[in-house]
Amino acid sequence: MRAVRTLAELDRIAPLWERLAPAAGNPVANFAYRRAWAAGLQATQQLSVFVAEGAGGAAIAPLVVTRGGAGWLTLLAAEMYEILDFLGSDEAALRALAGAVARTGRPLFLQRVPTDSPVVGAIRAAYRGRGVVLKRAARGAPWIPLDASWAEPEAHLNSGRRSDLRRARRSAEKAGRVEIEILAPDAGRVPALVEEVFRVEAAGWKGVQGSALAADPVRGPFFRRYAQAASEQGTLRMCFLRIDGRAAAAQIAVDNGQQFSLLRAGYDEEFSHCSPGMLLTLESIRYAARQGLCSYEFNGEVEPWTKVWTGQEHACCSIRAYPFEPRGLAALAANGWRALAGRVTGR
Repeated sequence: MRAVRTLAELDRIAPLWERLAPAAGNPVANFAYRRAWAAGLQATQQLSVFVAEGAGGAAIAPLVVTRGGAGWLTLLAAEMYEILDFLGSDEAALRALAGAVARTGRPLFLQRVPTDSPVVGAIRAAYRGRGVVLKRAARGAPWIPLDASWAEPEAHLNSGRRSDLRRARRSAEKAGRVEIEILAPDAGRVPALVEEVFRVEAAGWKGVQGSALAADPVRGPFFRRYAQAASEQGTLRMCFLRIDGRAAAAQIAVDNGQQFSLLRAGYDEEFSHCSPGMLLTLESIRYAARQGLCSYEFNGEVEPWTKVWTGQEHACCSIRAYPFEPRGLAALAANGWRALAGRVTGR
Protein backbone atom coordinates (compact mmCIF):
# COMPACT_ATOMS: atom_id res chain seq x y z
CA MET A 1 0.00 0.00 0.00
CA ARG A 2 1.29 3.45 -0.86
CA ALA A 3 -0.05 6.98 -1.15
CA VAL A 4 0.48 9.40 -4.03
CA ARG A 5 0.52 13.09 -3.14
CA THR A 6 2.28 14.89 -6.03
CA LEU A 7 2.10 15.02 -9.82
CA ALA A 8 5.60 13.53 -10.05
CA GLU A 9 4.48 10.53 -7.97
CA LEU A 10 1.31 10.27 -10.06
CA ASP A 11 3.38 10.09 -13.25
CA ARG A 12 5.37 7.19 -11.80
CA ILE A 13 2.25 5.03 -11.49
CA ALA A 14 1.07 5.86 -15.03
CA PRO A 15 2.05 2.40 -16.44
CA LEU A 16 0.10 0.60 -13.70
CA TRP A 17 -2.87 2.95 -14.17
CA GLU A 18 -2.98 2.28 -17.91
CA ARG A 19 -2.89 -1.48 -17.31
CA LEU A 20 -5.91 -1.26 -15.02
CA ALA A 21 -7.95 1.38 -16.90
CA PRO A 22 -9.23 -0.79 -19.81
CA ALA A 23 -11.07 -3.06 -17.36
CA ALA A 24 -13.19 -0.08 -16.32
CA GLY A 25 -14.68 0.12 -19.83
CA ASN A 26 -14.86 3.89 -19.51
CA PRO A 27 -12.65 6.33 -21.46
CA VAL A 28 -12.64 8.88 -18.64
CA ALA A 29 -10.99 6.30 -16.40
CA ASN A 30 -7.74 6.58 -18.33
CA PHE A 31 -4.62 8.18 -16.91
CA ALA A 32 -4.51 11.12 -19.33
CA TYR A 33 -7.97 12.32 -18.27
CA ARG A 34 -7.28 12.20 -14.53
CA ARG A 35 -3.75 13.56 -14.94
CA ALA A 36 -5.07 16.55 -16.88
CA TRP A 37 -7.46 17.32 -14.03
CA ALA A 38 -4.80 16.76 -11.35
CA ALA A 39 -2.53 19.29 -13.09
CA GLY A 40 -5.08 22.02 -12.38
CA LEU A 41 -6.10 21.19 -8.81
CA GLN A 42 -7.16 24.22 -6.83
CA ALA A 43 -5.41 25.27 -3.64
CA THR A 44 -8.29 23.79 -1.63
CA GLN A 45 -7.50 20.24 -2.81
CA GLN A 46 -4.54 17.89 -2.68
CA LEU A 47 -3.92 14.55 -4.37
CA SER A 48 -4.57 11.59 -2.09
CA VAL A 49 -4.31 8.60 -4.41
CA PHE A 50 -4.03 5.16 -2.77
CA VAL A 51 -2.32 2.28 -4.58
CA ALA A 52 -2.50 -1.38 -3.50
CA GLU A 53 -0.34 -4.03 -5.16
CA GLY A 54 0.02 -7.67 -4.30
CA ALA A 55 0.62 -11.09 -5.74
CA GLY A 56 -3.01 -11.37 -6.84
CA GLY A 57 -3.33 -8.00 -8.55
CA ALA A 58 -3.48 -4.27 -8.00
CA ALA A 59 -5.99 -1.45 -7.54
CA ILE A 60 -5.96 2.35 -7.41
CA ALA A 61 -8.23 4.72 -5.50
CA PRO A 62 -7.86 8.07 -7.35
CA LEU A 63 -8.88 10.48 -4.63
CA VAL A 64 -8.29 14.06 -3.56
CA VAL A 65 -8.61 15.52 -0.08
CA THR A 66 -10.22 18.89 0.64
CA ARG A 67 -8.10 21.09 2.86
CA GLY A 68 -9.85 22.57 5.87
CA GLY A 69 -13.23 21.78 7.35
CA ALA A 70 -14.10 18.12 7.61
CA GLY A 71 -11.44 17.27 5.02
CA TRP A 72 -13.59 15.27 2.63
CA LEU A 73 -12.09 12.62 0.36
CA THR A 74 -13.62 12.69 -3.13
CA LEU A 75 -12.82 11.15 -6.50
CA LEU A 76 -10.27 12.95 -8.65
CA ALA A 77 -12.16 14.92 -11.36
CA ALA A 78 -15.54 14.34 -9.70
CA GLU A 79 -16.34 17.96 -10.58
CA MET A 80 -16.80 16.85 -14.19
CA TYR A 81 -19.75 14.73 -13.00
CA GLU A 82 -18.83 11.74 -15.14
CA ILE A 83 -19.14 8.17 -13.91
CA LEU A 84 -15.91 7.50 -12.02
CA ASP A 85 -14.68 4.66 -9.85
CA PHE A 86 -11.67 3.00 -8.29
CA LEU A 87 -9.51 1.00 -10.72
CA GLY A 88 -8.78 -2.68 -10.41
CA SER A 89 -10.67 -5.96 -10.59
CA ASP A 90 -8.80 -7.75 -7.79
CA GLU A 91 -11.17 -7.92 -4.82
CA ALA A 92 -8.40 -8.28 -2.24
CA ALA A 93 -6.68 -5.14 -3.53
CA LEU A 94 -9.98 -3.21 -3.55
CA ARG A 95 -10.67 -4.27 0.04
CA ALA A 96 -7.18 -3.14 1.02
CA LEU A 97 -7.81 0.25 -0.58
CA ALA A 98 -11.17 0.64 1.18
CA GLY A 99 -9.51 -0.22 4.49
CA ALA A 100 -6.80 2.38 3.93
CA VAL A 101 -9.42 5.02 3.13
CA ALA A 102 -11.40 4.17 6.27
CA ARG A 103 -8.27 4.44 8.44
CA THR A 104 -7.73 8.06 7.38
CA GLY A 105 -10.65 9.04 9.60
CA ARG A 106 -11.90 11.37 6.86
CA PRO A 107 -15.42 11.39 5.44
CA LEU A 108 -15.67 9.97 1.92
CA PHE A 109 -17.97 11.04 -0.91
CA LEU A 110 -18.07 9.01 -4.12
CA GLN A 111 -20.36 11.22 -6.17
CA ARG A 112 -21.30 8.99 -9.08
CA VAL A 113 -20.12 5.38 -9.31
CA PRO A 114 -21.64 2.37 -11.10
CA THR A 115 -24.36 0.79 -8.98
CA ASP A 116 -22.81 -2.65 -9.48
CA SER A 117 -19.24 -1.54 -8.68
CA PRO A 118 -17.43 -3.91 -6.28
CA VAL A 119 -16.18 -0.77 -4.52
CA VAL A 120 -19.64 -0.31 -2.97
CA GLY A 121 -19.35 -3.57 -1.08
CA ALA A 122 -15.68 -2.96 -0.23
CA ILE A 123 -16.49 0.43 1.34
CA ARG A 124 -19.38 -0.98 3.33
CA ALA A 125 -17.18 -3.77 4.67
CA ALA A 126 -14.33 -1.39 5.53
CA TYR A 127 -16.57 0.93 7.56
CA ARG A 128 -18.55 -1.80 9.32
CA GLY A 129 -18.33 -0.99 13.01
CA ARG A 130 -16.15 2.02 12.18
CA GLY A 131 -18.62 4.43 10.63
CA VAL A 132 -21.86 5.09 8.78
CA VAL A 133 -22.17 4.40 5.03
CA LEU A 134 -25.06 5.86 3.04
CA LYS A 135 -25.84 4.70 -0.48
CA ARG A 136 -28.19 6.77 -2.64
CA ALA A 137 -29.35 6.47 -6.22
CA ALA A 138 -27.72 9.00 -8.58
CA ARG A 139 -28.83 10.06 -12.04
CA GLY A 140 -27.85 7.61 -14.74
CA ALA A 141 -25.76 8.30 -17.83
CA PRO A 142 -27.38 7.72 -21.25
CA TRP A 143 -25.72 5.49 -23.82
CA ILE A 144 -26.41 3.56 -27.01
CA PRO A 145 -25.30 -0.08 -27.39
CA LEU A 146 -24.22 0.05 -31.02
CA ASP A 147 -24.62 -2.54 -33.74
CA ALA A 148 -24.49 -2.37 -37.54
CA SER A 149 -28.03 -0.98 -37.73
CA TRP A 150 -26.85 2.26 -36.14
CA ALA A 151 -24.89 3.04 -39.29
CA GLU A 152 -28.26 4.52 -40.29
CA PRO A 153 -29.32 6.18 -37.01
CA GLU A 154 -32.51 7.55 -38.54
CA ALA A 155 -33.92 4.03 -38.65
CA HIS A 156 -34.04 4.01 -34.84
CA LEU A 157 -36.22 7.13 -34.66
CA ASN A 158 -39.96 7.41 -35.03
CA SER A 159 -41.41 8.96 -38.17
CA GLY A 160 -41.94 12.32 -36.49
CA ARG A 161 -38.32 12.59 -35.40
CA ARG A 162 -37.09 11.52 -38.83
CA SER A 163 -39.24 14.20 -40.39
CA ASP A 164 -37.86 16.80 -37.95
CA LEU A 165 -34.29 15.92 -38.89
CA ARG A 166 -35.01 16.05 -42.62
CA ARG A 167 -36.60 19.46 -42.15
CA ALA A 168 -33.64 20.66 -40.10
CA ARG A 169 -31.20 19.46 -42.76
CA ARG A 170 -33.13 21.29 -45.50
CA SER A 171 -33.17 24.43 -43.38
CA ALA A 172 -29.39 24.18 -42.87
CA GLU A 173 -28.81 23.69 -46.60
CA LYS A 174 -30.86 26.78 -47.38
CA ALA A 175 -28.53 28.76 -45.13
CA GLY A 176 -25.44 27.53 -46.98
CA ARG A 177 -23.23 24.58 -47.82
CA VAL A 178 -23.38 21.96 -45.04
CA GLU A 179 -20.21 20.06 -44.10
CA ILE A 180 -19.57 17.46 -41.42
CA GLU A 181 -16.05 17.05 -40.04
CA ILE A 182 -15.01 14.32 -37.60
CA LEU A 183 -11.33 14.91 -37.05
CA ALA A 184 -8.52 13.05 -35.30
CA PRO A 185 -6.22 16.09 -35.21
CA ASP A 186 -2.49 16.01 -34.64
CA ALA A 187 -1.15 17.90 -31.64
CA GLY A 188 -0.33 21.01 -33.65
CA ARG A 189 -3.96 21.58 -34.69
CA VAL A 190 -5.50 20.94 -31.30
CA PRO A 191 -5.23 24.42 -29.70
CA ALA A 192 -7.01 26.20 -32.56
CA LEU A 193 -9.73 23.54 -32.81
CA VAL A 194 -10.36 23.61 -29.05
CA GLU A 195 -10.74 27.38 -29.14
CA GLU A 196 -13.20 26.99 -32.03
CA VAL A 197 -15.30 24.57 -29.95
CA PHE A 198 -15.18 27.05 -27.07
CA ARG A 199 -16.42 29.86 -29.35
CA VAL A 200 -19.32 27.75 -30.64
CA GLU A 201 -20.35 26.67 -27.16
CA ALA A 202 -20.19 30.24 -25.81
CA ALA A 203 -22.51 31.35 -28.64
CA GLY A 204 -25.27 29.12 -27.26
CA TRP A 205 -27.27 28.91 -24.05
CA LYS A 206 -24.19 27.90 -22.06
CA GLY A 207 -22.66 31.27 -22.86
CA VAL A 208 -25.82 33.03 -21.67
CA GLN A 209 -25.84 31.04 -18.42
CA GLY A 210 -22.12 31.55 -17.86
CA SER A 211 -21.36 27.82 -17.93
CA ALA A 212 -19.42 27.80 -21.21
CA LEU A 213 -15.86 26.46 -21.13
CA ALA A 214 -14.48 29.74 -22.46
CA ALA A 215 -15.53 31.43 -19.20
CA ASP A 216 -14.69 28.56 -16.85
CA PRO A 217 -11.30 29.06 -15.14
CA VAL A 218 -11.07 25.37 -14.15
CA ARG A 219 -12.80 23.28 -16.83
CA GLY A 220 -11.57 25.39 -19.75
CA PRO A 221 -7.87 24.83 -19.01
CA PHE A 222 -8.62 21.18 -18.19
CA PHE A 223 -10.08 20.57 -21.66
CA ARG A 224 -7.10 22.27 -23.26
CA ARG A 225 -4.72 19.96 -21.39
CA TYR A 226 -6.76 16.82 -21.93
CA ALA A 227 -7.41 17.44 -25.62
CA GLN A 228 -3.67 17.75 -26.17
CA ALA A 229 -2.96 14.51 -24.30
CA ALA A 230 -5.78 12.61 -26.05
CA SER A 231 -4.51 13.84 -29.42
CA GLU A 232 -1.06 12.46 -28.66
CA GLN A 233 -2.68 9.10 -27.85
CA GLY A 234 -4.71 9.20 -31.07
CA THR A 235 -8.07 9.00 -29.27
CA LEU A 236 -9.27 12.61 -29.59
CA ARG A 237 -12.16 13.34 -31.95
CA MET A 238 -13.21 16.90 -32.78
CA CYS A 239 -16.55 17.05 -34.55
CA PHE A 240 -18.02 20.02 -36.42
CA LEU A 241 -21.10 20.83 -38.46
CA ARG A 242 -20.24 23.80 -40.67
CA ILE A 243 -22.63 25.97 -42.67
CA ASP A 244 -20.85 28.00 -45.34
CA GLY A 245 -17.59 27.38 -43.51
CA ARG A 246 -18.84 28.56 -40.11
CA ALA A 247 -19.04 26.09 -37.22
CA ALA A 248 -22.70 25.84 -36.22
CA ALA A 249 -22.22 22.90 -33.81
CA ALA A 250 -19.20 21.22 -32.26
CA GLN A 251 -18.26 18.25 -30.08
CA ILE A 252 -15.21 17.12 -28.13
CA ALA A 253 -15.13 13.34 -27.87
CA VAL A 254 -12.87 10.33 -27.36
CA ASP A 255 -12.74 7.19 -29.50
CA ASN A 256 -10.80 4.48 -27.66
CA GLY A 257 -11.56 1.75 -30.17
CA GLN A 258 -14.51 0.45 -28.14
CA GLN A 259 -16.57 3.48 -27.14
CA PHE A 260 -17.29 6.87 -28.62
CA SER A 261 -17.44 9.04 -25.51
CA LEU A 262 -18.97 12.49 -25.88
CA LEU A 263 -17.33 14.90 -23.43
CA ARG A 264 -18.63 18.31 -24.51
CA ALA A 265 -21.07 19.60 -27.11
CA GLY A 266 -22.47 22.97 -28.08
CA TYR A 267 -24.06 24.91 -30.90
CA ASP A 268 -24.33 28.50 -32.09
CA GLU A 269 -27.76 29.98 -31.29
CA GLU A 270 -27.70 31.87 -34.59
CA PHE A 271 -28.31 28.51 -36.31
CA SER A 272 -30.88 27.18 -33.83
CA HIS A 273 -33.57 27.18 -36.54
CA CYS A 274 -31.88 24.15 -38.13
CA SER A 275 -31.05 22.16 -34.95
CA PRO A 276 -27.30 21.88 -35.71
CA GLY A 277 -26.56 20.05 -32.46
CA MET A 278 -29.00 17.25 -33.28
CA LEU A 279 -27.73 17.01 -36.86
CA LEU A 280 -24.14 16.70 -35.62
CA THR A 281 -25.16 14.08 -33.04
CA LEU A 282 -26.81 12.10 -35.86
CA GLU A 283 -23.55 12.10 -37.82
CA SER A 284 -21.27 11.27 -34.89
CA ILE A 285 -23.50 8.30 -34.01
CA ARG A 286 -23.28 7.21 -37.65
CA TYR A 287 -19.48 7.55 -37.50
CA ALA A 288 -19.24 5.49 -34.30
CA ALA A 289 -21.36 2.67 -35.74
CA ARG A 290 -19.45 2.59 -39.02
CA GLN A 291 -16.18 2.42 -37.09
CA GLY A 292 -17.47 -0.77 -35.45
CA LEU A 293 -17.47 0.70 -31.94
CA CYS A 294 -19.46 -1.02 -29.21
CA SER A 295 -21.20 1.97 -27.67
CA TYR A 296 -21.93 5.68 -27.95
CA GLU A 297 -21.58 7.27 -24.51
CA PHE A 298 -23.42 10.56 -23.95
CA ASN A 299 -22.01 10.85 -20.40
CA GLY A 300 -23.49 13.55 -18.18
CA GLU A 301 -27.10 12.97 -17.21
CA VAL A 302 -30.23 11.89 -19.05
CA GLU A 303 -31.74 14.95 -20.70
CA PRO A 304 -34.66 15.49 -23.09
CA TRP A 305 -32.36 15.63 -26.13
CA THR A 306 -30.60 12.36 -25.22
CA LYS A 307 -33.98 10.62 -24.87
CA VAL A 308 -34.50 11.22 -28.57
CA TRP A 309 -31.71 8.72 -29.22
CA THR A 310 -31.87 6.21 -26.39
CA GLY A 311 -33.70 5.05 -23.31
CA GLN A 312 -30.67 3.13 -22.07
CA GLU A 313 -28.68 4.46 -19.15
CA HIS A 314 -25.85 3.30 -16.91
CA ALA A 315 -27.21 2.98 -13.37
CA CYS A 316 -25.27 5.05 -10.84
CA CYS A 317 -25.20 5.61 -7.12
CA SER A 318 -23.46 7.88 -4.65
CA ILE A 319 -21.67 6.71 -1.53
CA ARG A 320 -21.06 8.78 1.59
CA ALA A 321 -19.02 7.29 4.41
CA TYR A 322 -18.73 8.95 7.83
CA PRO A 323 -16.14 7.34 10.11
CA PHE A 324 -16.62 7.38 13.89
CA GLU A 325 -13.84 9.97 14.13
CA PRO A 326 -14.04 13.73 14.84
CA ARG A 327 -13.93 14.67 11.14
CA GLY A 328 -16.49 12.08 10.15
CA LEU A 329 -18.90 12.90 12.95
CA ALA A 330 -18.60 16.63 12.22
CA ALA A 331 -19.42 16.00 8.56
CA LEU A 332 -22.37 13.75 9.46
CA ALA A 333 -23.78 16.39 11.81
CA ALA A 334 -23.35 19.17 9.25
CA ASN A 335 -25.02 17.17 6.49
CA GLY A 336 -27.82 16.15 8.84
CA TRP A 337 -28.57 19.75 9.74
CA ARG A 338 -28.53 20.78 6.09
CA ALA A 339 -30.94 17.98 5.19
CA LEU A 340 -33.26 18.94 8.05
CA ALA A 341 -33.17 22.62 7.08
CA GLY A 342 -33.99 21.68 3.49
CA ARG A 343 -37.04 19.67 4.57
CA VAL A 344 -38.30 22.47 6.81
CA THR A 345 -37.79 25.06 4.05
CA GLY A 346 -39.53 22.77 1.56
CA ARG A 347 -42.61 22.45 3.77
